Amino acid sequence: MAAAASVGPGLGSGPGDSPEGSEADAPERRRKAHGMLKLYYGLSEGEATGHTAGPDPLDPTDLNGAHFDPEVYLDKLRRECPLAQLMDSETDMVRQIRALDSDMQTLVYENYNKFISATDTIRKMKNDFRKMEDEMDRLATNMAVITNFSARISATLQDRHERITKLAGVHALLRKLQFLFELPSRLTKCVELGAYGQAVRYQGRARAVLQQYQHLPSFRAIQDDCQVITARLAQQLRQRFRCGFRAWSLFSNHIECPPHFFSPTAQKLSSLHLCHHREGSSGAPEQAECVELLLALGEPAEELCEEFLAHARGRLEEELSSLESELGPSPPAPDVLEFTDRGGNGFVGGLCQVAAAYQELFAAQGPAGAEKLAAFAQELGGRYFALVERRLAQEQGGSDNSLLVRALDRFHRRLRAPGALLAAARLSESATEIVERVARERLSHHLQGLKAAFLSCLTDVRQALAAPRLAGKEGPSLAELLANVASSILSHIKASLASVHLFTAKEVSFSNKPYFRGEFCSQGVREGLIVGFIRSMCQTAQSFCDSPGEKGGATPPALLLLLSRLCLDYETATISYILTLTDEQFLVQDQSPVTPVSTLCAEARETARRLLTHYVKVQGLVISQMLRKSVETRDWLSTLEPRNVRAVMKRVVEDTTAIDVQVGLLYEEGVRKAQSSDSSKRTFSVYSSSRQQGRYAPSYTPSAPMDTNLLSNIQKLFSERIDVFSPVEFNKVSVLTGIIKISLKTLLECVRLRTFGRFGLQQVQVDCHFLQLYLWRFVADEELVHLLLDEVVASAALRCPDPVPMEPSVVEVICERG
Repeated sequence: MAAAASVGPGLGSGPGDSPEGSEADAPERRRKAHGMLKLYYGLSEGEATGHTAGPDPLDPTDLNGAHFDPEVYLDKLRRECPLAQLMDSETDMVRQIRALDSDMQTLVYENYNKFISATDTIRKMKNDFRKMEDEMDRLATNMAVITNFSARISATLQDRHERITKLAGVHALLRKLQFLFELPSRLTKCVELGAYGQAVRYQGRARAVLQQYQHLPSFRAIQDDCQVITARLAQQLRQRFRCGFRAWSLFSNHIECPPHFFSPTAQKLSSLHLCHHREGSSGAPEQAECVELLLALGEPAEELCEEFLAHARGRLEEELSSLESELGPSPPAPDVLEFTDRGGNGFVGGLCQVAAAYQELFAAQGPAGAEKLAAFAQELGGRYFALVERRLAQEQGGSDNSLLVRALDRFHRRLRAPGALLAAARLSESATEIVERVARERLSHHLQGLKAAFLSCLTDVRQALAAPRLAGKEGPSLAELLANVASSILSHIKASLASVHLFTAKEVSFSNKPYFRGEFCSQGVREGLIVGFIRSMCQTAQSFCDSPGEKGGATPPALLLLLSRLCLDYETATISYILTLTDEQFLVQDQSPVTPVSTLCAEARETARRLLTHYVKVQGLVISQMLRKSVETRDWLSTLEPRNVRAVMKRVVEDTTAIDVQVGLLYEEGVRKAQSSDSSKRTFSVYSSSRQQGRYAPSYTPSAPMDTNLLSNIQKLFSERIDVFSPVEFNKVSVLTGIIKISLKTLLECVRLRTFGRFGLQQVQVDCHFLQLYLWRFVADEELVHLLLDEVVASAALRCPDPVPMEPSVVEVICERG
């Protein structure tokens, strides 16, 4: 405690404070020490005491305030507080005082070493400052002595300094005069030695002086001699410039430019560091020096530019002529990759060197020189692009894009360098436009290829359908042919997508262009190629639905059926699969509208419906022709009593059965109405029912034909109307129903145009019963067959003068025997 008490006051006092401070300043020093400790530990007033600041910081009764007055605080307590509260306040204050003393002791103990170190540091600083003050005093004394000596020396040498300055000026003037008088000989010697740069520098140093004093005879003579020598120097520099360009051209014609040649660094190096020709002619660096010296001699820069571009034009036109000769008809043209390599190494490399050298030589010409170079590059670049397009046009017939894309990549990549050097010529933009045009042409070529592949598949199907009939053997089924056609078309589509996908590969230099990231993918590949082919396929399929007398008559019905199923498969799954595959391979970044999948599916479904409807009409027409000929070529009045079913009816049943098998290979069964239990055993009694008895009653005689017609017409009013050409559904039952309706309707109309005898009517009876025995199982509603056959027999009875029907039992025997 004694140590703490002795150290505590030392904290509050500074190093220079006197220990005999007044007692009145002791509380202030204690508060200052307490505040310094709080500042060191980062504590606020409230955190140090655990109380919040009062509302009035000047309150003298605030124990924690800066203006605390003990007397005022005690007077307030005595006035306001009773004795018990005063005792409690005393106890609380004693506790707080002890707590503060304890905290103070803890702080002192914990920071004792820091206090000792601080005391030692302050003591050392006092000693160091005393030494520094002594050294500064000695330094000031020495500086004063040095200043005194310097002033004395300057005063002593003042006169001599002025004389030396005058003599030095005279010496410099004499040297200049000597240089002027020796200038012609110096220039002559430099020209003889080939030191053209030194000669131009001599001339530049003396030009202003000779021009200024040309009125003096001596200086005039020197100027005349120098002008003669300078003219000879300029002539030699021009000759050197021309020879240097020819040597550079010869060297450039034999240089092979690697792909990295076209980087900006390589361009500059190639234009500034070409090798010397073996005969000693100068290269591009010497050429640049010649131009610089000629400009320094006052030669017109525009004339030098024109001469440079004229020489460059001759060299580049030779390259273009060489490329054009490769496109001639007599020698075989090299492949497109080799052609673009030659153009890149020859013309593009030469143009790049010319541009870099021109900018290096005539950089000071400003916009006028840049415009000349841009016009020069644009003219020759246009001719080069025309040759490249001619060569690329020869590649449009191939199906493989890999070589073409590699050639386009190199063509586009190698035009980056001149495009960067000659931005005003727009060479890079023109190259990109050529690549885009080629890409569009390739898309059109692949679309035509897909169309040709589809037509080839149809030709193969026709041959496969015709081959079994010609050879008399079993051929591939329709299901196999459909699978072959679908897989072949899908493989061609995938091959086309893979081929055009090369244009968007990451390693291709032009794949990051906006066209190939947007329009090429959405409008070119998706809409132009895939959607265009699907619609073309639907249109080609619909073209087989012409009238039977035209193209449709030569179309095999099986082909119509196969195409309808193909279009239906495309509607259900294939279109969605192809478009999804296309969108995955070609990530579309274009917001242009595209054809929805639902629209294409609807078009494919409509095509399938038209084809299937046309198939029903064609097959119905085939059977109808047989029935019509069988009715029209027979003499129904003098026919014999029927003993068999006519062969044509058996053929109708056989053909219908074959059609049922054919359709069943591609389409599902479909839904039928509930069949009656006697469908297969229904005999001619159906034709001699109560309705028919009214027709065939004994009272029916030729004397009452109007009554019979009246009864028939009344019955038709109440019978169900049959829609022969109703829409066909995508199932076997609907297809067979449509074919049978057309056939029986044809039979009905043919019967109405003929006149029948008794046995003719009975033959019709037998034929209709035979058809009823077999055709009911093919249709959706067997009642349909019954109604149509009823109409046939009824029409035959109306056209018969002696309508005596055959007994049902006899009809059954004949049909069973048939």
